[in-house]
Amino acid sequence: MDLQKYKNLLFQNIKKELTNWFESEEVETISSTEVYRFLHSLKGTAGTLNLEGLAQLARNLLAELDENSEYNWLKKDLKDYLFQLIELTYEYEHFEEEQTVNNREWHHDTQLVQIVDDDISMLILLKDVLEEKGLMVITNVDPEKAVEQYYELQPDCLIIDIHLPTKNGFEILNEIQQHNEKYFIPNIMISIDHDKETRIKAFQNGADDFISKPIEIDEFLVRIERHLQRKKIFDQSVLIDELTQVYNRRFLEDSYTKQLHDLNRTGQVFTICILDLDYFKKINDTYGHLTGDQVLSEFAQFLKNEVRKGDMVYRVGGEEFSIIFPRANDLEVQKCVTNMITRFSEKVFTHDEKKFSITFSAGVYTVSNSDTSLKDALREADVALYEAKRLGRARVELSHNSVDLYNKKVLHISVVDDDIIIRSILEKLLRGIQDERLDIKIGIYEDGATFLQSEYAQNGENHFLILDGMMPGMDGLEVLQAIKGGKYADRFTVLMLTGRKRDEDIASALKLGADDYVTKPFSTTELDARIKRLLKRVK
Repeated sequence: MDLQKYKNLLFQNIKKELTNWFESEEVETISSTEVYRFLHSLKGTAGTLNLEGLAQLARNLLAELDENSEYNWLKKDLKDYLFQLIELTYEYEHFEEEQTVNNREWHHDTQLVQIVDDDISMLILLKDVLEEKGLMVITNVDPEKAVEQYYELQPDCLIIDIHLPTKNGFEILNEIQQHNEKYFIPNIMISIDHDKETRIKAFQNGADDFISKPIEIDEFLVRIERHLQRKKIFDQSVLIDELTQVYNRRFLEDSYTKQLHDLNRTGQVFTICILDLDYFKKINDTYGHLTGDQVLSEFAQFLKNEVRKGDMVYRVGGEEFSIIFPRANDLEVQKCVTNMITRFSEKVFTHDEKKFSITFSAGVYTVSNSDTSLKDALREADVALYEAKRLGRARVELSHNSVDLYNKKVLHISVVDDDIIIRSILEKLLRGIQDERLDIKIGIYEDGATFLQSEYAQNGENHFLILDGMMPGMDGLEVLQAIKGGKYADRFTVLMLTGRKRDEDIASALKLGADDYVTKPFSTTELDARIKRLLKRVK
């Protein structure tokens, strides 16, 4: 039996039903009975096709419905109710073995969970239910890539299946034990095999918990939350980062509060700086994570030795550090850190007789108002850091933080894509963006011609366009060409969504004026990060 053939037919039928409900002018409301039958059919079909994650989600949705209800759904309400199903359908249909994650956009306090499992539908379902709890989740089906991502992102919790291709869960736990000597990270093993011998072996190999499949979602969430709570308590009990021996983020929060008190008492400003090693991932990829740890440790000691007495160094995550400079303004700090960049670039590291050097970039923000929160101060410094990276790295940039809350810039954001699943996901994502600097207006279009004829495309105001590269009728590149050849070309920032993987196709999009591209399939986390990064350019 060709299961993939029938899986594809199932996805096509889901899209057909969603299109009929949400985009047909003849349909005004949808009966609860119709929705119940759709989900009931989906539950049975998905289960038969071994799409257990999809089947379980359908069961969860069904549990909230009454088969005999006479309620009629409005389109918007039903779309919100089924959004998790819409997103899961997209992610499963287009799932790739590696999902890239840009974690700079994440809030520093958000805990990160890594899930490694080759049952894709279950993996995605677990990701969704954890993210609903406010957690950030990364997923892998490839054990080798999972280990790389574990070292790079240092998750707060690892959830791993025993049975994986090329390498089992026990082997992965053994491989990361050396790293875990420096960090407390709960490891949870999941498996359809849950006999006593297997459970004992899991604990002997470093597992902190064992959860058997099929997974009871409610119990799963409680147990994961408990492990993350223990992790948070542990992290809060120490003030020194284990690897680098500089202060950690918790102490940064305490120090920042003290600086605000001093500012309020004396009127003396202080400056916060964020520093980030340039191309650090290349160090890990080329020389290994142990060498990467050595670079981080030596960088931290370099910073401690370079700053003035009273300046304080903190590790805030990964290769990112922060320094608080009491009673110093941004120009003074810029000069100081610029000299530090020069001196650090001259430092030579050695690995197996191979020598290499590395630089860092920095963003600077001066706090002059005692009402400024740490979150806001870090955001301003982070924007400046991004600008330093954009301008070539190995440099320091200052924050330009003037915000006129009464004269917001109008920004139109449009999505042009012929796939209803993608349009629905992007619409939900965009409506969740909040920015005090922008008055955002959103438009959704299923083809390029309709968009080009719209008022949004012709009004000459700032425009952020998310454009599918391949569409029937008018191709995405043709739409891009029309925009960039028009009189308002400089008002458009364009992010291309493309399934094309040939270098020449991507080069064509960039040559025509696209500002960035994402190759389908994409993770929503990655796309969200890219959109926010490009929005900074619009500002």
